[in-house]
Formats: sequence, structure tokens, C-alpha cells
Amino acid sequence: MPERGEVWQVDLGVTQKVRPALVVSIPYADTDRALISIIPHTTATRGSQFEVSVPTRFLSDSAFLVQGIQAIPPKYFLRRLGLLTHEQLQRVENVLLYWQGFRQKI
Repeated sequence: MPERGEVWQVDLGVTQKVRPALVVSIPYADTDRALISIIPHTTATRGSQFEVSVPTRFLSDSAFLVQGIQAIPPKYFLRRLGLLTHEQLQRVENVLLYWQGFRQKI
């Protein structure tokens, strides 16, 4: 089961294709819907304030797009690519919370 902070290869369908994505949700319980929140990784960067570049050895030079957050079932997770450090995950979380209006500008 994918866990928070892990980056997985995820099948996001025909329009978004298979791409890396960061797991940002906590584990769900038996009474919850089987959905996992992810932030997709993109190589089509625009320099947006909502793109977070996180250098790792298992990802190309690009960024996590927090505006692309979505919840998907576990069956679309293909393989684990790696794990972000606490500091790297915190950078993505800060931008996500800012975009959602829970934090002031970073």
C-alpha cells in the first residue's frame, strides 16, 4: 500500500498518462473509501508558484504540480520509485497549503 511521502509510478489515464506522483494522504480505514491523494510530477513546467521542484536521484528535473492534486484508487499505483525526505515533503506541503488557503504566501 502506498504511503505518505512515497513517489509512485501511477496510471492517471489516457489524458494524463503514466507518471510519477507523490502520495500526500494518510492511510484510509476499512470504513473509508479506498482513495489515495496524490500530487502529480510534471516535466511541462511553466514557472508557476504552485510547481515544487524537488531534486531526487529517481526523478527527472521537473516539479510536483500541487494544483493537480487528486484522489485515486490503489489499483492505479504501478510501482514505488522512492521516498522524499521530511524536508522535501514539507516543501511540497507548504505550497499545497498555500494554494488551498490554509497558509500565507511562502
